[in-house]
Amino acid sequence: MITAHAFPTNSSLLPWLFTTSLALCLLSSVVCKLLIVIQITVSKNSPLFGVQSHETKSFDRFLFSTFSPLQRKTRFSMTTMALVEVENVSKSYPRRTGLRTEMRPVVENVSLTLEPGETLGLVGESGSGKTTVARMVLGLVKPTSGTVRVAGVDVASASASEMKGLRRQMQPVFQDPFAALNPRMKVLNIVTEPFHIHGREIGMAAGTAAMRSKAVELLKEVGLDESALVRYPHEFSGGQRQRINIARALALRPKLLILDEPVSALDVSVGAQIVNLLRSLQREYGLTYLFISHSMPLVRYLCSRIAVMERGRLVETGEAEALCASPQQAYTRQLLAATPELPAA
Repeated sequence: MITAHAFPTNSSLLPWLFTTSLALCLLSSVVCKLLIVIQITVSKNSPLFGVQSHETKSFDRFLFSTFSPLQRKTRFSMTTMALVEVENVSKSYPRRTGLRTEMRPVVENVSLTLEPGETLGLVGESGSGKTTVARMVLGLVKPTSGTVRVAGVDVASASASEMKGLRRQMQPVFQDPFAALNPRMKVLNIVTEPFHIHGREIGMAAGTAAMRSKAVELLKEVGLDESALVRYPHEFSGGQRQRINIARALALRPKLLILDEPVSALDVSVGAQIVNLLRSLQREYGLTYLFISHSMPLVRYLCSRIAVMERGRLVETGEAEALCASPQQAYTRQLLAATPELPAA
C-alpha cells in the first residue's frame, strides 16, 4: 500500500501543494492498493482545476484524469504560409572508432512544417533525435544537410542581424526549469534580460521603472505576483521556476515557442497546471508551439498534429486524433501500447 498525504495549507499555496509525483496509471499496475489522503484548508471558492474545496473527496479522480480529457484543438492560422519548414534535414556527429573517425547520424532526412497558431507534437523515445531537430530550428546546431526555414529565413545561412531578428520570433522553454535559470540572478533580472539585448529593436523604453512594470505584467500572465521579482530561483518550486522560464520566453512576444519536454521534470498535478497555462497563452496570443514529449496522452491532449520519430527518422505524421485512433506504423502502435492505462473498475 502506498499512501500519498498532502498537508493543510492556505489557498495561495495550492498550485504547489501536490509534490507526491503520483503517476497513478503506472502505480495501478504495480501496487495492490493505493490510498490517497488529502486534507486542505482553503476558502470556499478557491479553485483547483475546477475542483472546489468542498469536493476534495474527488481529488483522486482529478489525478487520474489529469491528462485524459480530449478537447478540440483550435488552429489560429489565417494564412497558408508555414512558419517553420524543415526539409530533408540530417545531422551527424563524429565518433571515434579505434584509429578511425566515423560520422554517426542522429537525424536523417526529416521533413516537417509548422503552421502559424498550431501545436505540433514531436514524440519518440530518448535518443530518437527530437531535441536535435529543435536545436536546428533554433539555430543552435547547423544541419549536416537539408534546410531549416523560420518565417522564410534559412536559419543555417542567416546573417548575424537576421538571426537576431529570428531570436525575437522564436524562444525555447527547456526541460529542467532550474538549470535554465541563472542562480545568481533575481527574477527581475532574469525576466527583463531579453529587453537589455533586444530593447532598441522592439522600442522598449530604457530605465528600471519601465522594465519592472513589464516584468510585473509578464509574471501576472503566468500566474505569479510582483513579490517574486526580488527572489532567486532556488526560492521557488519546480512549477514556479517553469512559469518564470515561460515569462522570460514571452518577453519579446515571439511567434514560436520550442517546448522541450517542459513538464517531464514536474509532478503530475503541477505539470497539468503548466500545460493548461500553455493552452491559455496560446489562445490569448495565437502562439505556435513545437512541443517535444515522450508522452502520447499529453501530446494527444495538447497538440493538433503529431510527428513520431524513431532512431533519428520521422516515421509517421498526422492529425492528433486520427493518428492516435488509427496509427499506421508499428513503432507508433508500440508507443501507444506502452502508455499505462487504469484497469477497468
